[in-house]
Amino acid sequence: MLLISALCYCSYMVYDFHTHTCLSDGDLTPIELIRRAVAQGYRAVAVTDHVGAGALERVITELKRDCALAQSHWNIVAIPGVELTHVPPGAIDEIAARARKLGAKLVVVHGETIVEPVEKGTNMAAVCSLHVNILAHPGFLTREETDIAIKNGIFIEITARKGHALTNGHVALMTKACRTNVLVNSDTHTSENLLTSEFAAAVAQGSGIAQDELIQILELNPQNLLRKLS
Repeated sequence: MLLISALCYCSYMVYDFHTHTCLSDGDLTPIELIRRAVAQGYRAVAVTDHVGAGALERVITELKRDCALAQSHWNIVAIPGVELTHVPPGAIDEIAARARKLGAKLVVVHGETIVEPVEKGTNMAAVCSLHVNILAHPGFLTREETDIAIKNGIFIEITARKGHALTNGHVALMTKACRTNVLVNSDTHTSENLLTSEFAAAVAQGSGIAQDELIQILELNPQNLLRKLS
């Protein structure tokens, strides 16, 4: 009954800092994704297509244009970003720095999810890089990685994405002592993946986050990240 009560009576602004378009493996164009986020009631959305070293300039250039267009016409914060995906850990800091120089406002690193063969050491490389903003679906995140992320102001993701979400409970446990760097993101690939405030709350609570912590994770932390990005 606690979850039902929370979903019925709590309403939060929707912030989502991890989505994908047809520039990588999503279904929608960037401008359509943003438009659907507007219609869904989003306050802010980051478009963070998968990249390695080769696609950086092309993807960031296109996302910057569509995010600027969206913001000039619609009431949403649209953020051009990237998700560094299956990048060798030793190259993460360098490529993240390049992405920022090319105009990516947000850099996400594809963490060590248990459902993909992500190279060990990726989580640590991500949280040690001052050019990274978010460590996505980090799998079996360690205490050391958590402490470094908090020290460096890097946000850790609780994910709504199937498969990646299998370790949400572990991630919530690792971050229990400090919730100020935790976000709920959709990892959207299709329009059906976009969040609602109710579903974001359900994902958080399903990972073991208490109802009285939801405002911190669903509203205060996203607002803090937006301030950093601006």
